[in-house]
Amino acid sequence: MPTVLVVEDEAAIAELIAINLRHAGFEVTLAENADQATVAVDAVLPDLVLLDWMLPGQSGVALARRWRADARTKELPIIMLTARADETDKVAGLDAGADDYLTKPFSTQELLARIRAVLRRRLPEALDSAVEVSGLRLDPSTRRVTRGAVDLKLGPTEFRLLHFLMTHPERVHSRAQLLDRVWGDHVFIEERTVDVHVKRLREALQPAQCAHMIETVRGAGYRLSQQAVAQTA
Repeated sequence: MPTVLVVEDEAAIAELIAINLRHAGFEVTLAENADQATVAVDAVLPDLVLLDWMLPGQSGVALARRWRADARTKELPIIMLTARADETDKVAGLDAGADDYLTKPFSTQELLARIRAVLRRRLPEALDSAVEVSGLRLDPSTRRVTRGAVDLKLGPTEFRLLHFLMTHPERVHSRAQLLDRVWGDHVFIEERTVDVHVKRLREALQPAQCAHMIETVRGAGYRLSQQAVAQTA
């Protein structure tokens, strides 16, 4: 489930955006100003930021420039939200590092389309397209994981973990890499947390005899094998 940080000081607008995004399947965090946004991003890198131009204190444009200058956040997808419709303002927002620019007022459908377009360019694995590996199918749009007639029940973290592994089959990922890509680069989570969720993921896959797809590579990390299902099915 893609995560979106909404940086908007008008509470009514922020809440309306959040409701629509959650209804569309996104996880949403709210920030009212640049300081709150900085704290949120320092804790966990979101998949995308909706950043209002006019914020109390530091402006959204200044914040975008600061994120682009930092190695950790330079690739952070940003959509600028603003009431400024002039072309010069749009150019200024894009020059500050925004991936896209949306003028208020905007429709929910246009906002979602812009978000998906930016994620498609920046984070292909965050799209709604289903992925299938050796008969195991994961569909982000419906939040379902199936193998044949078996419908598997996964928690949100296990779902994200499986999604990432299925979109990168056979590749070995260290615990640190999984924390970065699945947990959003959360610096306060211990690496052994990954082991706990891998165990839960294997338990969730067991009813479809897919648990062996998640392989432990000693001294390296974990990978999703495309052969394991065929051997156990």
